[in-house]
Amino acid sequence: MLPPVPSPAAYGISPDQGFLPPEPPLETLPDLFYAKWEEIAANLQPLLLSRRIRAVVDRMPLLSTVHLHTDAEWRRAYVVLVFILHGYVWGGDRPAERIPPQLTVPLFEVCERLEVPPVATYAGVCLWNYKPIFPDEPADDLNNLACLQTFTGSLDEQWFYLVSVAIEARGGPSIPLMLEAIAAARVGKTRVVTECLQQLAEILDEITALLQRMYDNCDPYVFYNRIRPYLAGSKNMADAGLPMGLLYDDGRNPPEYRQYGGGSNAQSSLIQFFDIVLGVEHRPTGVTRKDQKTAAASREDGPKSRHGFIHEMRGYMPGPHRRFLEDVDSIANIRPFVDAHRTDPALKLAYDACLSMLRTMRDKHIQIVSRYIIVQSRVARRASQSAGSDQQPPTVNLATAVPADSKKLRGTGGTALIPFLKQARDETGEPAIDAWAKRLLSNGPARVGFASLSKVGEQPDGHLEVVGLCGTWTADDSEGGICHW
Repeated sequence: MLPPVPSPAAYGISPDQGFLPPEPPLETLPDLFYAKWEEIAANLQPLLLSRRIRAVVDRMPLLSTVHLHTDAEWRRAYVVLVFILHGYVWGGDRPAERIPPQLTVPLFEVCERLEVPPVATYAGVCLWNYKPIFPDEPADDLNNLACLQTFTGSLDEQWFYLVSVAIEARGGPSIPLMLEAIAAARVGKTRVVTECLQQLAEILDEITALLQRMYDNCDPYVFYNRIRPYLAGSKNMADAGLPMGLLYDDGRNPPEYRQYGGGSNAQSSLIQFFDIVLGVEHRPTGVTRKDQKTAAASREDGPKSRHGFIHEMRGYMPGPHRRFLEDVDSIANIRPFVDAHRTDPALKLAYDACLSMLRTMRDKHIQIVSRYIIVQSRVARRASQSAGSDQQPPTVNLATAVPADSKKLRGTGGTALIPFLKQARDETGEPAIDAWAKRLLSNGPARVGFASLSKVGEQPDGHLEVVGLCGTWTADDSEGGICHW
């Protein structure tokens, strides 16, 4: 007997808002018992500016969580505490390694209740951290959204979070839509599945348009140097000053080092939902389909294969959302249904169109990452080289930790950025049904067989190799070339 199709309501998921809360998040905790938390959160920007955040938190009383009652209150407490946490860690010239009990103890209790790790996650900075300006207007309208909490108080930081909020709101209706498609596929309703896929393709197209609005009000320099450092976790952050991670001191037991990834869009349950219902499978970064098949054939009853970064990020989602994805994963049937009905041109086209839209969205995301992180890291590297290798940066964080190789750049979640993003994009096209669509989505259009030359020609030691008209030139701290962006 097939397992039932999950009901979103059983996981706290709204048919309209999706993974956003059914009601707008609380702007403050109602019980005055938590006034000190709210006071610090409200003054986070001046406390960070004056470098006084750590002294204030060290004097903060250790408050019990017994006065938190509703889910909305627990979520608000989490938002407040993780913003204070990251301000405490990254709000000085060097990151703070030890977290005091007055922050550790309530944070652990809140995180246990919400089933999230003690670090700023996508849920904390996006899903539970917004308010509609006009409650009667939709949350997928960026002109109707504001942030509850930021580190910098800047429009850029608010916009960075709110673009994701709008995407979540716009994608929310796709959840019941695709559950309907799964149920229809079980009973062979080809027309219903086709119509659902057509609607999903349109939603994905609209989500991509929202993603591209990031450029409207979020400046790349401000993001890289002012916002991104506060979002960093403690995993793979040796270059940023946390070689061992963080010591969460509960005042009772000797603290041990813990490492967590920071907030990442890979923690969006919505994006992973799209992958699951469309049958997109992601492998560990650097592992090809051939590698995976070879390993599976040789492993047989041996140890299970390791999961990739995307699957690992489910551990950073709220518990109910994580379980929802697991349950949907166990019943997903759209890809095999379309494959079994590949003679239906409308169905096949609708499915491949969804993959195309999802791949395009990932393409646009890579472009954003390139502009906001890769290019900015090169600017920072040139600035550090101009200042001299013997001079230490005044502040150590994710913005000043600049590796020589852009392939080694880490996201706030701790993963190698570009290899991960490009592989995730390429994997999106692999399930395509039509042979031409599969080739186009998996590998791109056929290329003329000329030898390829690097556009940038950048070497691991930072110097630039001239490779003809498609190469680069340097002048002082600038670089460019006829074919070089």
